[in-house]
Amino acid sequence: MRNKRIVFLLLFGVFFFLVASPIIYAADYPKAPAPVKMEGAKMAIVTFSHATHVEKGKVECAKCHHKDADSPKACTTCHGAEAKGSAPAAKDAFHTKCQGCHKEAAAKGASAPTKCNECHKK
Repeated sequence: MRNKRIVFLLLFGVFFFLVASPIIYAADYPKAPAPVKMEGAKMAIVTFSHATHVEKGKVECAKCHHKDADSPKACTTCHGAEAKGSAPAAKDAFHTKCQGCHKEAAAKGASAPTKCNECHKK
């Protein structure tokens, strides 16, 4: 009887860690939409909504904040107007990561913008 209780408590602890910790962590994302604009960009500003991606899209923070998931910073911290070392330029990183994810989601039937003017709204 005691062994069953210990096993149950261990399983519950593992379950809580795997299920609840991402939910608790995700609650710390910025609530206001973030404008994404690079100096000299020809296209309109992209307004990025963390809420849409976290709550509706179920995207984990580490998917975009791949180098600093524990303490997320703005994408432009690593990705500037020009490539920095092994980090591609912001435009290239955004178009590869964002468009790729949006196209995957759209192929699965999710509502995700895939055309330029759907993200770059005037």
